[in-house]
Amino acid sequence: MSGPLLVVENLRVRLDAGKTQVRAVDGVSFSIDPHETFALLGESGCGKSMTALSLMRLLPEAGHIETGKVLLDGLDLLGLPEIAMRAVRGKRIAMIFQEPMTSLNPVMTIGQQIAETLHRHTDLRGEAAQGRVLELLDAVGIPAPQARYHDYPFQFSGGMKQRVMIAIALACEPDLLIADEPTTALDVTIQAQVLELLRRLQHERGMAVMLISHDLGVVSEMAQRVAVMYAGEIVEMAGREEFFANPQHPYTRKLFASLPGAARRGQQLEIIRGSVPPLDQEFSGCRFAGRCDFAWQKCREEVPAWSEVTSGHQVRCHLLESPEHAACEAAATLPSPVVLPEVRADRPLLEVADLKVHFPIHKGLFKRVAGHVRAVDGVSLAIHSGRTLALVGESGCGKTTVGKSILQLIRPTAGSVRFSGDELTQLKGATLRARRTNFQIVFQDPYSSLDPRMRVADIIEEGMIALGAASSSGDRQNSMDRLLQQVGLSPDSKYRYPHEFSGGQRQRIAIARALAVKPQLIVCDEPTSALDVSVQAQILNLLKGLQDELGLAYLFITHNLAVVEYFAHEVAVMYLGRIVERGTVEEVMQSPRHPYTRALLSAVPVVVGDARREIIRLAGDLPSPANPPSGCHFHPRCPQAMAACRQNYPAMVGFSATHSASCYLYSEK
Repeated sequence: MSGPLLVVENLRVRLDAGKTQVRAVDGVSFSIDPHETFALLGESGCGKSMTALSLMRLLPEAGHIETGKVLLDGLDLLGLPEIAMRAVRGKRIAMIFQEPMTSLNPVMTIGQQIAETLHRHTDLRGEAAQGRVLELLDAVGIPAPQARYHDYPFQFSGGMKQRVMIAIALACEPDLLIADEPTTALDVTIQAQVLELLRRLQHERGMAVMLISHDLGVVSEMAQRVAVMYAGEIVEMAGREEFFANPQHPYTRKLFASLPGAARRGQQLEIIRGSVPPLDQEFSGCRFAGRCDFAWQKCREEVPAWSEVTSGHQVRCHLLESPEHAACEAAATLPSPVVLPEVRADRPLLEVADLKVHFPIHKGLFKRVAGHVRAVDGVSLAIHSGRTLALVGESGCGKTTVGKSILQLIRPTAGSVRFSGDELTQLKGATLRARRTNFQIVFQDPYSSLDPRMRVADIIEEGMIALGAASSSGDRQNSMDRLLQQVGLSPDSKYRYPHEFSGGQRQRIAIARALAVKPQLIVCDEPTSALDVSVQAQILNLLKGLQDELGLAYLFITHNLAVVEYFAHEVAVMYLGRIVERGTVEEVMQSPRHPYTRALLSAVPVVVGDARREIIRLAGDLPSPANPPSGCHFHPRCPQAMAACRQNYPAMVGFSATHSASCYLYSEK
């Protein structure tokens, strides 16, 4: 095949929004070669997914394609009748959607859902179709495909659901696979497996891949060419090596500077002020001008044309035509990192010893207890004032349960939780409620943690009233205004409802609610996992600034290890209800000892221009906490497991005053 597989020319998509029209995709052009991985990168709301849906002609009811061409091997897909387009979807172009939990039919078995695609596009029926489904399940790494054929989606983990989505997409061996944020909701270990699977299948089947992502690390791992999208249009396009070595557009540079990591510890992360402009307007100049540090009059009055940086590297920016470009180059240089203070020797604010949370499993007519889910099974940790302890691990390992049980939102089964010397597990009723002013929580999802029927003022004031944080209504209003300003929102925001804010602004409101009762400790449960990298930078800067100003202590629950390197002072690595390694950030991240920690670190996508990392493969999935393996819980997946690992759980072995791991590799012989 000669020439591009897919050519998109001047694609414009409009969404009807009452009396106005949203220009969701506005003049997008690109091409994808056979066997190539082409990445579309950008923030939420910039039009990436709408572009992909346009290629498939799967726009929502309010959407329509105004102009443009989508040529697949010279065939204009926009000119096909719907019945002909159905023969293209799934067979020549397939799509992996962002959320596998909502993309799979919950009332159909996995086998039926994959076979459905085969029935639509091939002549395979009966045993032949079933045989093909089993081949696909095996190809995407589903263990025991014969047994899992009749299982339903709820019986699969998040990573396995995504593998099923890949099997459905690959059923008819398409020429082009569109992967829309295929790893966003996955842990780093599962993400690494899915990305490797996509690379392997692409190589074996010779298909092209269009990867949609806001994760620069994933793009660096996968793509041969990269296009950056902003406010409905592409603003930069280049080959992978050139793009990561020499990003040119101010928006792209800001995305790179927003990335947390060890090199930026002690510094403020770069942020992109403001938000993506509304797309229901005609733009007279550069769409990024209102947020750009280098915008000048021409940027606001004249739409920039494409400028050629090098062969294949194009940028839509006026700065490349002017002397101000040199200033932009100089501004990209980051200051050297600041060394963080050493661990303090005074008594910790929070001391947790041998914490256990076991949930009973009830069975039978009389609901007898038939076992227990050991969600947390002997966790010990300590946090000082003004310090951050990061609790990391895969989904399902018990991180959130630890946070909630420390705050007594879930009562521990056993163990000690001492806050400022007081034993919280012994407190009840009004006594415990009075202590809740000292510790609060910021939940993972800002969309579901705020009551949509309450104004911001009511949301923040509710806790202040319940815990007696302010004596009068006037004091509460003044305190609320100060809090909103402290988290970067206008005091007038208190009269609005949650749906009127962006995801990052909602998370700021959740932080303001937590601060309203003047706590000393805040449990942050994945507070940035649902946010774009630029919004994530804003929240991390905010949390760090509040810690420096107020001396707050954080228990920071996350699976984002780049955030840990930037933000935390100490790290505890958790696996199946137990901490397997702990230490300072430098010790754990630069010299990991436990095989599980090493596997986690190896799976983190790296934003580099040339080399790919060596990933440590873990066999299988996280075991069930209702039936943990004997001995070391990690031994069934550990590449270095020994006979002793299968017998007894290893004790903690110390490497320094702050660094220890629970592993037989370091036990005395």
